[in-house]
Amino acid sequence: MAQASTENPAPRLYLITPAVFDPKAFAEELKAALQAGDVACLQLRLKDGERPAAEDLFRRAADILLPICHRHDVAALINDRPELAVELGADGVHVGQEDTPYAEARRIVGKDRIVGVTCHNSRHLAMEAAEAGADYVAFGAFFATDTKQPKTRAEPEIVRWWSELMEVPCVAIGGITVQNCPPLIEAGADFLAVSAGVWRHPEGPAAAVKAFCRAIAKHGRR
Repeated sequence: MAQASTENPAPRLYLITPAVFDPKAFAEELKAALQAGDVACLQLRLKDGERPAAEDLFRRAADILLPICHRHDVAALINDRPELAVELGADGVHVGQEDTPYAEARRIVGKDRIVGVTCHNSRHLAMEAAEAGADYVAFGAFFATDTKQPKTRAEPEIVRWWSELMEVPCVAIGGITVQNCPPLIEAGADFLAVSAGVWRHPEGPAAAVKAFCRAIAKHGRR
């Protein structure tokens, strides 16, 4: 999930699974989404009701979904759990500010796997993460979302500021849809993290990915 090159600077899609789903049924939706357009990665994020999912649920989902990602050259990340990322053969882990600290996550997964860090709407947290060696920083939430309860709201200006100053990629996250994504694309986001905007799209995940790709092509950096 490297930063977009100067030859192809448009942002890419960063898909996040629903918090609750049946892995076998979801596999077909994932295949359709990945075949529909450019997707950089999938973050496996699972909950069991209001609680984090048990490890065996992650294992069952990963057994089905990770091979699909890798067949499509899509990085597979595990949310919050660096030990599981290593065990399951994932490409990396995403950690929040209240999860495993970056340094510990890096120690566990090693230098060759991706470690991304939630930075909310904080320039300070993002600078710290980048200086520590994070592969990407994530800003948000930019829009209202019921996927999870956001702790902060961010504005596109933080993406613009970051993209103009830093080489470490940034991910925009939080309530992003085909309709509201243009300001984030124009601000210079390297990745658009999307969950409900794809999986709950009225025409299905494949149509959603195609629509996001059209928006990226239309509003992407020149």
